[in-house]
Amino acid sequence: MEIKRSGSQPSGKGPAEYFTGTVRVDPLFNPPTPARAFGASVTFEPGARTAWHTHPLGQTLIVAAGCGRAQRWGGAMEEIRPGDVVWIPPGEKHWHGATSTTAMTHIAIQEQLDGKAVDWMEQVSDEQYEP
Repeated sequence: MEIKRSGSQPSGKGPAEYFTGTVRVDPLFNPPTPARAFGASVTFEPGARTAWHTHPLGQTLIVAAGCGRAQRWGGAMEEIRPGDVVWIPPGEKHWHGATSTTAMTHIAIQEQLDGKAVDWMEQVSDEQYEP
């Protein structure tokens, strides 16, 4: 058994290559092989969001605070709130982030396939974010 104490892992900034706006990533768990699942708490300041991306084995988001948005390619933008659980199927192109006026924190859980958990794509444009 291993216990990761709160505050024992450093926060990181979401890289501009994959995020728009101010994003903080707090690692939660990343167990050794053969386990494949890992998770992080991700906080998006107002207006911040991911780029479009997919996950080879899917992703689960658990909204912890604030108000956010999530959208799959070709689908309607959805508002997400604390307590909502979002499942994104494997290979589904999507993005998620805060609303333009409210920050949002979610816990993101995904599995790695052959050492890879995400395929990043183009940034979400302002027109896509605020239709």
